[in-house]
Amino acid sequence: MNAIIEMTDVRKTYASGSLEVEALRGVSLRIAQGEYVAVVGPSGSGKSTLMHIIGCLDVPTSGDYVLAGGRVTELAETHLAEIRNRRIGFVFQQFNLLASMTALRNVELPLAYAGVPVAERRRRAEESLARVGLSDRLTHRPGELSGGQQQRVAVARALVTDPALILADEPTGNLDSTASADVLALFDELHAMGRTILLITHEAEVARRATRSVLIRDGQLVAS
Repeated sequence: MNAIIEMTDVRKTYASGSLEVEALRGVSLRIAQGEYVAVVGPSGSGKSTLMHIIGCLDVPTSGDYVLAGGRVTELAETHLAEIRNRRIGFVFQQFNLLASMTALRNVELPLAYAGVPVAERRRRAEESLARVGLSDRLTHRPGELSGGQQQRVAVARALVTDPALILADEPTGNLDSTASADVLALFDELHAMGRTILLITHEAEVARRATRSVLIRDGQLVAS
Protein backbone atom coordinates (compact mmCIF):
# COMPACT_ATOMS: atom_id res chain seq x y z
CA MET A 1 0.00 0.00 0.00
CA ASN A 2 1.20 3.53 -0.78
CA ALA A 3 2.93 5.38 2.06
CA ILE A 4 1.51 8.67 3.32
CA ILE A 5 4.47 9.25 5.65
CA GLU A 6 8.04 8.11 5.04
CA MET A 7 10.65 9.43 7.45
CA THR A 8 14.26 8.26 7.23
CA ASP A 9 16.86 8.98 9.93
CA VAL A 10 15.20 12.26 10.89
CA ARG A 11 17.08 14.29 13.48
CA LYS A 12 16.22 17.59 15.13
CA THR A 13 18.69 19.60 17.19
CA TYR A 14 17.86 22.84 18.97
CA ALA A 15 20.58 25.29 19.94
CA SER A 16 20.36 27.25 23.18
CA GLY A 17 23.43 29.45 23.41
CA SER A 18 26.41 27.12 23.35
CA LEU A 19 24.22 24.15 24.33
CA GLU A 20 22.66 21.78 21.79
CA VAL A 21 19.63 19.65 22.59
CA GLU A 22 18.92 16.66 20.36
CA ALA A 23 15.12 16.35 20.37
CA LEU A 24 14.95 13.64 17.69
CA ARG A 25 17.75 11.13 17.22
CA GLY A 26 17.44 9.22 13.97
CA VAL A 27 13.70 8.61 13.66
CA SER A 28 12.53 6.40 10.79
CA LEU A 29 8.79 5.88 10.37
CA ARG A 30 6.49 4.64 7.61
CA ILE A 31 2.72 5.04 7.71
CA ALA A 32 0.68 3.55 4.86
CA GLN A 33 -2.43 5.03 3.34
CA GLY A 34 -5.46 4.20 5.46
CA GLU A 35 -3.53 3.37 8.64
CA TYR A 36 -4.53 4.58 12.10
CA VAL A 37 -1.33 5.01 14.10
CA ALA A 38 -0.76 6.35 17.61
CA VAL A 39 2.57 7.87 18.67
CA VAL A 40 2.85 7.47 22.43
CA GLY A 41 5.42 8.98 24.76
CA PRO A 42 5.83 10.85 28.03
CA SER A 43 6.51 14.57 28.33
CA GLY A 44 9.94 15.39 26.92
CA SER A 45 10.11 12.25 24.79
CA GLY A 46 10.21 14.13 21.48
CA LYS A 47 6.65 13.42 20.37
CA SER A 48 5.76 17.13 20.03
CA THR A 49 8.85 17.74 17.92
CA LEU A 50 7.94 14.75 15.77
CA MET A 51 4.39 16.07 15.38
CA HIS A 52 5.68 19.51 14.32
CA ILE A 53 7.90 17.98 11.65
CA ILE A 54 5.22 15.61 10.36
CA GLY A 55 2.78 18.55 10.26
CA CYS A 56 5.29 20.72 8.36
CA LEU A 57 5.27 23.19 11.26
CA ASP A 58 9.04 22.67 11.61
CA VAL A 59 11.81 21.13 9.54
CA PRO A 60 14.37 18.48 10.52
CA THR A 61 18.02 19.28 11.06
CA SER A 62 18.88 16.26 8.92
CA GLY A 63 17.23 13.21 7.42
CA ASP A 64 14.48 12.82 4.85
CA TYR A 65 10.70 13.27 5.03
CA VAL A 66 8.29 12.36 2.24
CA LEU A 67 4.58 13.18 2.63
CA ALA A 68 2.07 11.62 0.22
CA GLY A 69 4.80 11.00 -2.33
CA GLY A 70 6.34 14.48 -2.17
CA ARG A 71 9.65 15.26 -0.52
CA VAL A 72 9.10 18.14 1.89
CA THR A 73 12.39 18.22 3.81
CA GLU A 74 13.90 21.26 2.10
CA LEU A 75 10.83 23.17 0.92
CA ALA A 76 10.48 26.91 1.48
CA GLU A 77 8.01 28.15 4.09
CA THR A 78 5.48 29.24 1.44
CA HIS A 79 5.35 25.70 0.08
CA LEU A 80 5.15 24.23 3.58
CA ALA A 81 2.20 26.51 4.35
CA GLU A 82 0.41 25.27 1.23
CA ILE A 83 1.00 21.65 2.28
CA ARG A 84 -0.32 22.39 5.77
CA ASN A 85 -3.46 23.89 4.29
CA ARG A 86 -4.17 21.31 1.58
CA ARG A 87 -2.55 18.02 2.58
CA ILE A 88 -2.85 17.86 6.37
CA GLY A 89 -5.93 18.18 8.57
CA PHE A 90 -4.99 19.27 12.10
CA VAL A 91 -6.92 18.50 15.29
CA PHE A 92 -5.43 20.11 18.40
CA GLN A 93 -6.02 19.71 22.14
CA GLN A 94 -7.07 23.37 22.44
CA PHE A 95 -9.54 23.16 19.49
CA ASN A 96 -8.10 26.41 18.00
CA LEU A 97 -11.49 27.71 16.93
CA LEU A 98 -12.12 31.43 16.44
CA ALA A 99 -14.56 32.52 19.15
CA SER A 100 -16.18 35.23 17.04
CA MET A 101 -17.06 32.89 14.16
CA THR A 102 -19.84 30.33 13.81
CA ALA A 103 -19.07 26.64 13.44
CA LEU A 104 -19.70 26.96 9.71
CA ARG A 105 -17.30 29.88 9.31
CA ASN A 106 -14.61 28.13 11.35
CA VAL A 107 -14.82 25.09 9.08
CA GLU A 108 -14.78 27.27 5.96
CA LEU A 109 -11.50 28.96 6.92
CA PRO A 110 -9.02 26.52 5.31
CA LEU A 111 -11.01 26.74 2.07
CA ALA A 112 -11.01 30.54 2.23
CA TYR A 113 -7.21 30.51 2.58
CA ALA A 114 -7.06 28.18 -0.42
CA GLY A 115 -9.13 30.61 -2.53
CA VAL A 116 -12.20 28.37 -2.89
CA PRO A 117 -15.28 30.36 -4.04
CA VAL A 118 -17.80 31.28 -1.33
CA ALA A 119 -20.66 29.02 -2.49
CA GLU A 120 -18.38 26.01 -2.89
CA ARG A 121 -16.71 26.40 0.48
CA ARG A 122 -20.07 26.82 2.21
CA ARG A 123 -21.34 23.61 0.61
CA ARG A 124 -18.21 21.68 1.60
CA ALA A 125 -18.25 23.07 5.14
CA GLU A 126 -21.88 22.07 5.61
CA GLU A 127 -21.09 18.55 4.34
CA SER A 128 -18.12 18.29 6.67
CA LEU A 129 -20.14 19.36 9.71
CA ALA A 130 -22.88 16.90 8.74
CA ARG A 131 -20.25 14.15 8.64
CA VAL A 132 -19.41 14.78 12.32
CA GLY A 133 -23.06 15.04 13.37
CA LEU A 134 -23.36 18.82 13.73
CA SER A 135 -25.79 19.82 11.00
CA ASP A 136 -27.93 21.46 13.67
CA ARG A 137 -25.06 23.59 15.03
CA LEU A 138 -23.95 25.49 11.90
CA THR A 139 -24.68 28.95 13.32
CA HIS A 140 -23.44 28.29 16.86
CA ARG A 141 -20.23 29.94 18.04
CA PRO A 142 -17.65 27.96 20.05
CA GLY A 143 -18.86 29.45 23.35
CA GLU A 144 -22.31 28.00 22.66
CA LEU A 145 -20.96 24.47 22.16
CA SER A 146 -19.76 21.80 24.58
CA GLY A 147 -16.11 20.76 24.58
CA GLY A 148 -16.95 17.61 22.65
CA GLN A 149 -18.91 19.59 20.06
CA GLN A 150 -16.05 22.07 19.67
CA GLN A 151 -13.66 19.21 18.99
CA ARG A 152 -16.09 17.83 16.41
CA VAL A 153 -16.06 21.23 14.69
CA ALA A 154 -12.26 21.01 14.72
CA VAL A 155 -12.45 17.55 13.13
CA ALA A 156 -14.85 18.89 10.49
CA ARG A 157 -12.39 21.69 9.75
CA ALA A 158 -9.61 19.11 9.42
CA LEU A 159 -11.67 17.09 6.93
CA VAL A 160 -12.95 19.92 4.76
CA THR A 161 -9.89 20.10 2.48
CA ASP A 162 -9.95 16.31 1.94
CA PRO A 163 -6.39 15.98 3.29
CA ALA A 164 -4.03 13.06 2.81
CA LEU A 165 -3.43 12.91 6.57
CA ILE A 166 -5.38 13.75 9.73
CA LEU A 167 -2.89 14.73 12.43
CA ALA A 168 -4.43 14.77 15.91
CA ASP A 169 -2.34 16.15 18.78
CA GLU A 170 -3.74 15.10 22.20
CA PRO A 171 -7.29 15.53 20.82
CA THR A 172 -8.98 14.34 24.02
CA GLY A 173 -6.73 16.26 26.42
CA ASN A 174 -9.37 18.89 27.27
CA LEU A 175 -12.41 16.61 27.22
CA ASP A 176 -14.26 14.65 29.87
CA SER A 177 -14.57 10.88 29.52
CA THR A 178 -17.90 10.98 27.68
CA ALA A 179 -16.77 13.58 25.14
CA SER A 180 -13.45 11.77 24.73
CA ALA A 181 -15.26 8.55 23.89
CA ASP A 182 -17.41 10.37 21.32
CA VAL A 183 -14.39 11.93 19.59
CA LEU A 184 -12.47 8.64 19.55
CA ALA A 185 -15.54 6.90 18.10
CA LEU A 186 -15.53 9.54 15.37
CA PHE A 187 -11.89 8.73 14.59
CA ASP A 188 -12.85 5.04 14.43
CA GLU A 189 -15.52 5.92 11.86
CA LEU A 190 -13.10 8.02 9.80
CA HIS A 191 -10.55 5.20 9.84
CA ALA A 192 -13.23 2.76 8.69
CA MET A 193 -13.90 5.12 5.77
CA GLY A 194 -10.25 4.85 4.73
CA ARG A 195 -8.79 7.99 6.30
CA THR A 196 -5.15 8.02 7.38
CA ILE A 197 -4.90 9.14 11.00
CA LEU A 198 -1.86 9.87 13.14
CA LEU A 199 -2.69 10.40 16.79
CA ILE A 200 -0.20 11.93 19.23
CA THR A 201 -0.93 11.07 22.86
CA HIS A 202 0.55 10.27 26.25
CA GLU A 203 -2.47 8.19 27.23
CA ALA A 204 -2.17 4.43 26.69
CA GLU A 205 -5.96 4.04 26.78
CA VAL A 206 -6.37 6.51 23.92
CA ALA A 207 -3.54 4.91 21.94
CA ARG A 208 -5.23 1.52 22.12
CA ARG A 209 -7.97 2.82 19.79
CA ALA A 210 -5.43 2.95 16.97
CA THR A 211 -4.54 -0.13 14.95
CA ARG A 212 -0.81 0.39 15.57
CA SER A 213 1.14 2.15 18.29
CA VAL A 214 4.64 3.61 18.13
CA LEU A 215 6.51 4.42 21.34
CA ILE A 216 8.93 7.33 21.40
CA ARG A 217 11.42 7.84 24.22
CA ASP A 218 14.43 10.18 24.45
CA GLY A 219 13.97 11.21 20.83
CA GLN A 220 13.99 7.67 19.42
CA LEU A 221 11.32 5.22 18.36
CA VAL A 222 11.66 2.18 20.57
CA ALA A 223 8.73 0.16 19.21
CA SER A 224 6.56 0.20 16.12
